[in-house]
Amino acid sequence: MSQNVGVTDKRVRTAVGAVAGTASLATLAGTGPLPALAAPVLGVVALAMLATAATGTCGLYALIGVDTCSVDAGGSR
Repeated sequence: MSQNVGVTDKRVRTAVGAVAGTASLATLAGTGPLPALAAPVLGVVALAMLATAATGTCGLYALIGVDTCSVDAGGSR
């Protein structure tokens, strides 16, 4: 699968993953204002966001045909 997540998209995904992971851990520790059910959901969201940012590929983007990578005229991804 080729990369379909651009630089800005990676930064946003990393930030969202970090916030979701922090909220998940805070909820697990009992210091967050969210219900206990939110912790695993936020954990999965955090892992998905961080994994797609790290690999540069998003399965959902591939399914719907979205590509946020900017390609130079003669370069490769």
